[in-house]
Formats: sequence, structure tokens, C-alpha cells
Amino acid sequence: MVELFLLAPVDVVEDASDALMDELGALSVSVEDADANTDAERALFGEPGMPAPAGGWQRSVIKALFDTEALAFEAATLLLAQDWAQNIHMQSLSEVAEQDWVRLTQSQFAPVDITPTFWIVPTWHEPPAAAQKVIRLDPGLAFGTGTHPTTRMCLRWIAQQAPAKSAAWQRVLDYGCGSGILAIAAALHGAHGVDALDIDPAAVESTRANAQANGVTLQAGLPDAASGVYPLVLANILATPLRLLAPLLCAHVAQGGDLVLAGILQRQADELKAAYAPWCALQVSDSMDGWILMSARLSS
Repeated sequence: MVELFLLAPVDVVEDASDALMDELGALSVSVEDADANTDAERALFGEPGMPAPAGGWQRSVIKALFDTEALAFEAATLLLAQDWAQNIHMQSLSEVAEQDWVRLTQSQFAPVDITPTFWIVPTWHEPPAAAQKVIRLDPGLAFGTGTHPTTRMCLRWIAQQAPAKSAAWQRVLDYGCGSGILAIAAALHGAHGVDALDIDPAAVESTRANAQANGVTLQAGLPDAASGVYPLVLANILATPLRLLAPLLCAHVAQGGDLVLAGILQRQADELKAAYAPWCALQVSDSMDGWILMSARLSS
């Protein structure tokens, strides 16, 4: 196990922690006062009769745990490439002793309701009685467990749109599939010809295993496996790669098809709209905890 140490100002700690845990594959994330045990140390709990303090330390150390040094370094590289992360600094990588991380991880994950009848359920839990569609998914090397707002909004979009549109989903592209959760959800909701692609070979293997465990058929591979056009293209990654991928993703959307993008903060909406403007008119379709889902229907 390897622990990544980052120094971050108060205004980006929450976003960085969310991205590390839910988008970049960290096994756990903790935040500590960077000025602890110094003259600059500041308590977060107010004294009786005094004004309430701010919601975080001015400088925090974010500690993120990863399986390997390579995964930790890759996560740091992707995080620091984000425009909003320009004031975050990498401090170090440190090996840590092995512990019972399976038990710790399991304690952090419970069934997640996407809609009243569509749930994400770890294998150590029984599905709720109301669940009519269930994805069985355990935390692993590839991100995408259904707990992060970006993933939940994508899953909710699929579930809500499927009754009217799934008949047209004869091909679906999940670009940056991670655990394969969106591709699996699309297949469960009536999609066919699902391609789930990722730059990480571990994510490809995770997607194949998760698809088999959930009894769905899809093709998992590296990004160059994408071919032709799709009535539905999904991409739940981060804003910077989404901007760079605009020409490629739009080229894969069939006329009259839907493009669904996530991994975007509310303040990044205008820059994404501008990046995709030559091909389509992105709109905010959903929002949750500071994150947004953007979608567009390409002109037929």
C-alpha cells in the first residue's frame, strides 16, 4: 500500500477528496491540519460565546491510500492537471503497512438507491425488497461504485430515459468506463451492442468481470476499439479530458443520438459548453452536491 500526501488550500479540499476517492481510485482519503502542532494550528470547534469558526483549515494535508505507487502517481498527475487544482501541491508518496483493508472498505459501502426500483448493491448485502433492477458491484481497482454524485446522476439519467429511448440503444458507448457500471446499467435497461472502453487495462478487466457477475453482455476494451456511431455516448471522467475529447466523442454520436457527460463541477459548465459548441449545444440536465450532468441531443 502507498499513501499519497497532498497540500491543499481550504477551498479545494472537498473537491480534491471527492475526486481522489470516487474518480481516481483511492482506497481511502483523510484530511488533516497542515499546521498541526505549530503556532499556526487552528481548532475547528468554536468556544462558548465565540463566533463559529470556518469550515476547514486554511491549509490541509490530504492523505490518499492506493494499492501501488504507480496508481498513486497517476492519480496525482490527473488531479493536478485540473484547472481548479492549480494550488494543490504534491508532498510525498509513502509506503504503509498492510491492514485489513477489505473489512475497512466493506464497512464504508452500503446499497445505493438510484431510483426507488434501481439499486447498486455490494455482494455482502441483500438487495432491498423494492429493487427491481440491481447491479451487484464491489469496490475495486477501477472507480465507479455508484456512490459519487457524477456516477449516480449518469445512472439516474439512464434509468429515467430508458423507457422512452432504450429501443433505439442498439449501440452504446461508455468512454472511460472504470468499473463498467454505466455500461452495465445501460444493458440492464435494454441497450444492446454496448462498448465499454478505458485507457486503463485494469479497468477493462474489472468491467469484464463485473459484466459477467451481473449477467450482461458487452464488449470491453481500450479506447481505439470505438468504431462508428452510437445512439448513446456516455463519458463520466473529468472536465479537462472531456474538453480535449470533444471532437472524438461528438464524432461517435449518431444523428439524433444523445451525448451524456459527467465529472463536471458547476463552475465548469460554461467552459464545457464552449468546448462542445462546434458540434452540439450542451445543457445542464442534473446537479448534485456541486457536480453537474450535461447532455446534448445531436441534430438529426
